[in-house]
Amino acid sequence: MVFWRFMYKLALIGLLVSSLPGFAWGPEGHALVARIAEGELTPAVKARVLEILGPGSSMLSIASWADEIRSSHKETGPWHYVDIPIDKPHLDMDRDCAKGDCVIAKIEEFRDALKNPATPAEKRREALMFVVHFVGDLHQPLHASNNNDHGGNNVHIVFHGRAGELHGLWDSGLLNRMGDANALWEKFRRAAERHRKQWAKGTVRDWAEQSHAVARKTVYGKLPKQSLPAAAPIVITAAYEQKADLAIARQIEEAGVRLAFLLNTTLQ
Repeated sequence: MVFWRFMYKLALIGLLVSSLPGFAWGPEGHALVARIAEGELTPAVKARVLEILGPGSSMLSIASWADEIRSSHKETGPWHYVDIPIDKPHLDMDRDCAKGDCVIAKIEEFRDALKNPATPAEKRREALMFVVHFVGDLHQPLHASNNNDHGGNNVHIVFHGRAGELHGLWDSGLLNRMGDANALWEKFRRAAERHRKQWAKGTVRDWAEQSHAVARKTVYGKLPKQSLPAAAPIVITAAYEQKADLAIARQIEEAGVRLAFLLNTTLQ
């Protein structure tokens, strides 16, 4: 009990000093997805993407735009995720996205806007920026699952002596410890090239189900069991971190390949 009081005080101190962030992947994760995808675009589609974005912009520079506008465009908040119940094995759009107000529906909507030649230039640019971001969001497992814990934000954890929440851990907490961004990109890029044929297929809804499966199997399935008071934060173990790192790498690699697949088939 003394140990847990100490850990909880340590967690509170960490929370005050530097809490983990709360958006999917954080800028570093979205940047990795964009860089992988850019390398997977056909030359013609890459030129089209740059044309749509306009001078001075790239997929990398706009990868986190949808997060940056969330506070001023609150209606976009639900567009970043889909609440597939963690105890259900499959997506049900009528249950999980009844009003078409979820990340799956918005990717499909903005993909259609990109494809439509009648879409005004500014709306096409906005659609592209949302698609780049939302495909990344979809591959963050906590953005494709619902465990009645506010996307993991209500699950308090301690990670290397710092307090946070499960959602922030999966957004950036783990990724920030995985290495230099350029080294990670090179590693992820090579994996993306090796598995392109395997990953560059399926639908947005298929990808959501796969991301949801990662939440069930790893995010929650491998989470250290809480045997002490429920109010005590869960201490993230080295074993959990190792499994989570592998899952995060795979999700970001798949997101990059699939974003390119979506753009290559939409803007060809």
